[in-house]
Amino acid sequence: TWHLKKIPQIVSKRTFSLDSPKFEAKTKLELNSVCGIECQRKLPVPSLSDLKDLLSYETVFENGTRTLTEVNVLGLALDSAGNITTQRSSRKKRQIYGTDSRFSIYDKRFMTNFPFNTAVKISTGCSGILISPKHVLTAAHCLHNGKDYVKGSKRLRVGLMKTKSRGDGRKRKGAKRNGMPSFQWTRVKSTHIPKGWFKGVSGDIALDYDYAVLELKRPHKRKYMELGISPTIKMMPGSMIHFSGFDNDRSGQLVYRFCSISDESNDLFYQYCDAEPGSTGSGVYLRLKEPNKKKWKRKIIAVFSGHQWVDVNGEQQDYNVAVRITPLKYAQICFWIHGNDENCAQG
Repeated sequence: TWHLKKIPQIVSKRTFSLDSPKFEAKTKLELNSVCGIECQRKLPVPSLSDLKDLLSYETVFENGTRTLTEVNVLGLALDSAGNITTQRSSRKKRQIYGTDSRFSIYDKRFMTNFPFNTAVKISTGCSGILISPKHVLTAAHCLHNGKDYVKGSKRLRVGLMKTKSRGDGRKRKGAKRNGMPSFQWTRVKSTHIPKGWFKGVSGDIALDYDYAVLELKRPHKRKYMELGISPTIKMMPGSMIHFSGFDNDRSGQLVYRFCSISDESNDLFYQYCDAEPGSTGSGVYLRLKEPNKKKWKRKIIAVFSGHQWVDVNGEQQDYNVAVRITPLKYAQICFWIHGNDENCAQG
């Protein structure tokens, strides 16, 4: 069951202008030297002052201007338990773990209906998910490498799936066969990235804040997926998660997968979900029952950060990692969507 929680408040303190970004960074969908589970165990619990800094955010607008918004965090009960994790099992160094368990969605009836229609393509090569009529959730590193915005993010676009009708006219050379998705591209009006993604980039990158929200120039009329607070592994049916994206090795296909989570910290899920670059930024979701109702509901509980290499006891090991939507991140993303915290009291 989805359990409602009282959400801390994130309120804007002040906003000021920054220089326009250079937009010169290279898009890199696989990160190295990431602070992994062993590293995270040693990290101190962030103080309220740290959290205010980490949750402050940059906004880049369509015309290339940029602002920094500082925030206050109200009504937060700090957890002193630190980054608790479950026992980690050994992992092999590859992105497809054993048998490839991904499913390509070909059928138009599935592709253009909920939940698959919420998956979108980002013009920098990533995936994302619709979270409101005007907003898309994706991974921060699809837009920013920690030091600068990537080249393609200056004229960022989001591709919403559409399927060609049978009466689509003459067959063109190299045209996709009937049923394969094509995209309706929409310009991005503004981009929000938490300051936590920029912090400490010169050393180990912590993935805890690898998420971003894009505001579309025009609202869409599709069903979107609501945000949910990420439960612990024990509270998930079979510890199973689901997500769909546009993996690079299956060009033009929507790829769906479900798998169990192997490990968790306060901010991250570590799992063996089969995924190739291109699916980075996909919305990870669960299907649980609504409180006191018989209806089931899907909600986004994490953002897929992709296949990442981390240092474990001096050796490089790999994980497929997703950034959990904690109460604080829920409050921040909800604030980005609505522009106030009135609609974000319960998650």
